[in-house]
Amino acid sequence: MARGKGGEDKHGEKPLVDWVSKAADDAIRHAGPDAQVVTCSSGVSPSGRVHLGNMREFITVHFVADELRRRGVPVRHLHVWDDYDRFRKVPVGTDPSYAEHVGKPLSAVPDPEGCHPSWAEHYKVPLRDALHAMGIDMEEVSQTERYRSGFYREDVLHAVRHRHEIEEVLARYRTKKPVAPASDQEAAALADSVADADEQATGGGDLARFPFRPYCRGCGRDTVTVTAYDDETTDLTYTCECGDTHTTNLATQDEGKLVWKVDWPMRWAKEHVDFEPAGMDHATPGSSFTVGHELVEKIFGMPRPAWFGYAFVGFAGVQKMSSSAGGAPTAKDALRILEPSILRWLYVRRSYKQAFDIDFGPEVVRLYDEWDALARKAGDPAKRDLQVLAYERASATAAGPLPTAEVVVPFRTLSSVADVTAGSAEQISRIIGDVGYPHERVDQLEPRLGKAIAWTSEYVAPEDRTTVRSAPDAERLAALTEQESAWLTLFLDRLGDARDLDDVTALVYGVPKLALGMSLEDKPTDQVKADQKQFFGLLYHLLVDAERGPRLPTLVMALGADKVRSLLTP
Repeated sequence: MARGKGGEDKHGEKPLVDWVSKAADDAIRHAGPDAQVVTCSSGVSPSGRVHLGNMREFITVHFVADELRRRGVPVRHLHVWDDYDRFRKVPVGTDPSYAEHVGKPLSAVPDPEGCHPSWAEHYKVPLRDALHAMGIDMEEVSQTERYRSGFYREDVLHAVRHRHEIEEVLARYRTKKPVAPASDQEAAALADSVADADEQATGGGDLARFPFRPYCRGCGRDTVTVTAYDDETTDLTYTCECGDTHTTNLATQDEGKLVWKVDWPMRWAKEHVDFEPAGMDHATPGSSFTVGHELVEKIFGMPRPAWFGYAFVGFAGVQKMSSSAGGAPTAKDALRILEPSILRWLYVRRSYKQAFDIDFGPEVVRLYDEWDALARKAGDPAKRDLQVLAYERASATAAGPLPTAEVVVPFRTLSSVADVTAGSAEQISRIIGDVGYPHERVDQLEPRLGKAIAWTSEYVAPEDRTTVRSAPDAERLAALTEQESAWLTLFLDRLGDARDLDDVTALVYGVPKLALGMSLEDKPTDQVKADQKQFFGLLYHLLVDAERGPRLPTLVMALGADKVRSLLTP
């Protein structure tokens, strides 16, 4: 197996090492020199909208696996859908009648909208599409299929045979005090986590903490009490809250699953997982991850995977990013306004230990500006540093670059024009060409153009939107001062067809100079600067009935000379 180092500088300089490189090194060390492939694993329970907080699970593993691919190391990104987990509670906004399905596998709960075979598939599909758009492709497995096919049968029997040893570990960790959450958001996420799931008793006496939980053969739920188990025959008998009593044979029938804290380490051993991170909720004392690290070695005979605990990702304005809350934004939502590379960059540019929020408000404009500045920096080999390495990881995978616009226009320019033109792609394209970004086809501005239109229409507050006047403000025009009237006359006399951005910019800033007998080329005096401020305010009021708005030269060009004249002429 190739054992190259990550972050190699193309010019022979010292390799750049970031958190991705270090995690890839750890994965290789865990796999060992004789491994045929390095397995990097992620896993999510599709219990609801797989939001941007959950995205850190997928994308963290992706970056590590992709780094290994760049080195030429055989690797697989194994993603396990925990769709055989129980349906724990009815999310906000879902028909309360779904309470009858609580306790069933997620793969056995009906799709809430009737468009997919199950609840689980309803939430897998949109995420899978979004991940593919981000260059994240995985080897996906379903725990429902794994368990029901008997794939884990021998592992289940092994865990049951060692149930007393398992319970010794679990009991010891139950006495551990959890770490206090760092924020209200973390507290909410911990409360909604499955990290401490499956702790309720499944039977009485010696069977109180049985590591296997059947799904009732009658009602399909896991609301069962284990009443007997025969180690020789492997017959397990249980009663259910629905009133049924059944016996299932663990050696020949597959009607349940290992409890979560045993299931996870079993899976690490079964799949030979070399690297799998986890959210901080799973990394607290006594949680599934810390318990699993001991169980995988003591019970299943494999060294624990290389790992780290990653911090929470929040969303500005949303207190709780819970899958079951129903309203937290997803990758699909984010990709409506962020280019795939930029969304990837939000995660890779920070240490996994760093919590952060994703803001769909005005911060988006600054984010695009920062990304474009970094792209320019990345074009200079002499400036390659960890920031540029993050850019390289975000903008391309080992398979090649992600889609980007053929003609890159600043997002703030596109969004300003989209605001004024009410999102007309053709009109935006014409104006963008006029303001210094020549192109032949509208699609040369994609995917950024569509995202600017979506952001302007969906995330700019109504009070911040630009509303062009439909008719002149006759009252304000009649009340113009002598100076204001002179400014407008100078402006309209020299406006021409308003098709050249430099000319329009020089005119907008130069009118107060001309009014004072100066030339357009003269440096502004303090008086000119004061007059410019008043003149700009006058134009905004007469054109869009606001104190401010899009950059005036862009606004004038977006409206066109005829519209501007109609609104500025008494």
